[in-house]
Amino acid sequence: MRKADGLFKLIGLCLLAGVLVAGMLFPVVGAAGVMSNQASETVEKTSSDLADIPPPLVTTVTDSTGKPIATLYDQYRLPITPDQINEAMKWALVSVEDKRFYEHHGVDWQGTLRAAVSNSAGADTQGASTLTQQYTKNYLINVVYRNDPIGQKKAQEQSIARKLKEARIAIQLETKLTKQQILAGYLNIVEFSRQIYGIGAAAHAYFDTTPEKLTVPQAALLAGLVNNPINNDPWKHPDKATARRNLVLDRMVENKKLAKADADRFKGEPLGVVPDSPKKPAANCIGAGPESGFFCQYVEDYLLKAGGMTKDQLYTGGYTIKSTLDERANHEAKVSAEAQVDKTQKYVANTLSLIRPGKDRHEVVALAANRDYGQDQDAGQTTYALPAGVYNTGGAGSTFKIFTSAAVLDKGIAGIYSPVDMPDSYTSHIFSTGKGGCSTTPTGKPATYWYCVGNAGDYSRVGANATLQTALATSPNTTFVALEDKLGSTGPAIDMAKRLGLRETMASNTGGGPVDPNVKGKNQSQAEAYGPTANGPGLGAFTLGFSPVSGLEMGNVAATLLSGGVWCPPTPIAGVTDRNGQPVPIKEAPCEQAVPEGLANTLAVGMSKDDQPGGTSAKAAADVGWNRPTIGKTGTTQGNVSAAFVGGTPQLAGAAMTFKFGGGQGGICDAGPGNVRVCGGGGNIFGGKAPARTWFGAMKNIMEGQPVVDLPQPDPRYMGGGAR
Repeated sequence: MRKADGLFKLIGLCLLAGVLVAGMLFPVVGAAGVMSNQASETVEKTSSDLADIPPPLVTTVTDSTGKPIATLYDQYRLPITPDQINEAMKWALVSVEDKRFYEHHGVDWQGTLRAAVSNSAGADTQGASTLTQQYTKNYLINVVYRNDPIGQKKAQEQSIARKLKEARIAIQLETKLTKQQILAGYLNIVEFSRQIYGIGAAAHAYFDTTPEKLTVPQAALLAGLVNNPINNDPWKHPDKATARRNLVLDRMVENKKLAKADADRFKGEPLGVVPDSPKKPAANCIGAGPESGFFCQYVEDYLLKAGGMTKDQLYTGGYTIKSTLDERANHEAKVSAEAQVDKTQKYVANTLSLIRPGKDRHEVVALAANRDYGQDQDAGQTTYALPAGVYNTGGAGSTFKIFTSAAVLDKGIAGIYSPVDMPDSYTSHIFSTGKGGCSTTPTGKPATYWYCVGNAGDYSRVGANATLQTALATSPNTTFVALEDKLGSTGPAIDMAKRLGLRETMASNTGGGPVDPNVKGKNQSQAEAYGPTANGPGLGAFTLGFSPVSGLEMGNVAATLLSGGVWCPPTPIAGVTDRNGQPVPIKEAPCEQAVPEGLANTLAVGMSKDDQPGGTSAKAAADVGWNRPTIGKTGTTQGNVSAAFVGGTPQLAGAAMTFKFGGGQGGICDAGPGNVRVCGGGGNIFGGKAPARTWFGAMKNIMEGQPVVDLPQPDPRYMGGGAR
């Protein structure tokens, strides 16, 4: 039966030869002509794919100076030119895979018939594909159909039709390319296992060298791998790898490209691969390391969300992405975040995002956390985008009073120097709650109807002449809920939050994730859930910042105010070039005048007293000797489960956030730098503690040596009564 099967194979291969010759002559006669034309079109299409679909390459991410920080790839490939392959590698491959490579024109008829006869006689199956044919097949599998299992299967199926197409393409390639180009093309495409493709990457990964410097036994090992890279993996199967290498050396002797004595000597050498596993870079942002990984992750997320790229493009395009990362600033941010909250501290994250203000760009320069970026959870590592993502962290607290202040300035309700009240408690006449809290009500309605709020401290010390500027520095809750009452709903404050920078934040759902209209309870964005409806004015607690938020976007709010009210997307991208060094346009949202320049400048002045005596961040600023004009606002959430500081100078803005992450019961207790933890009961953290210390600690060192720049002048239209 086996001989009969072999006979049929022989007949089939003979037919293949006849059909191939006929196909090359293109006898367009009747039905045979139609079939030939269709086959020709298929071949031309495949040939076009080989010419037009480039192989996947490694994308490199750099810092702002052009220094590489990470690589992104699906296939680790370092392309080489024909003159970068040494003779040992060429002859090792040719000897074992295609001895008559330099004699045939794409199809080795002698080898084909020999294989057919051998198979028909019942001997072990022998292949007949030339390197040119293998180049075609590997290009289809590893490039054209790399994301198409069906296409890959067709490219490997054992059929006369597939062999015919492959042979004709090979013959076409031989008319267009030199032998050296075909050999280099094959060696650039073929797989060497473990995401390693091409001889450039293989030489580096296996032997920490380049293709020009491969020794004969090294070349023999790599040439032997292409037949079955998994089975011959030298780390997992060193005995099989050695046997295969030695076979290649024997074939080189048979091909008269290596003396037998040399082959015998080489057989006695160890494999010589690098220890333990291939030497190759990480395939994703893990390669950026514990400090820069968060920034790299934001680069990837930004290009996928806003830049118009797909993940496949990003990981196969061979781009060079120059980021805006300032490694020194990022290092200082990391050191400061970790000084306040240890990287292994359970359930507490501490982040810092820094952005450069400007009227044409808002460049992100640092994204840091106390946690290291990585996959070792026992060491406190995480790959969550802690500084940039919208998480249900507990919120940014009273930093949201910035938006209420911007709204009352915009509506002309008050200016920064307008007097405001700071009662110990306040009962809203506009907002309501179903959770109780009011002991009395002014209209006799049930106590659960009215929204009541108190302060976290004693504000009698502030005095009777308090202004909105004073309130921003001291942060009484009662003042800002009363201002919300004057606005009539949360709508104007929510609108300001979106305009000034919380674009992703306010578009996310109330858990911090994407809106999903198909999931009950998660079909509203935060802007919709907390904002006014036809039946109510919204949630009065919005100004107290209880909702999920992005620390990066909070930092961009400060950048917007310090840019004359111009919002720009917080971009991590300085530029992108393709595999040929040509610029690649990135789709980014255009900058826009989010609020009038006078309003932004005046609100910045209104926020300029937080680091001064009496302000909520004054101690943190004084502890590092801070003496620059600064805008600032602290925030703390109910139960002390999170806290934040938003601030900036004209040159650099940002936000620090300390929040529960990954579990834990109760609030966060802050007993000073390095002693911040989830304490099980009521916490005592405030925005003026760990967050402010993180911000000022980093900024003091980052801004060292830079000129002191004054804040903008306020606009009289937004200053209000009692200006001084």
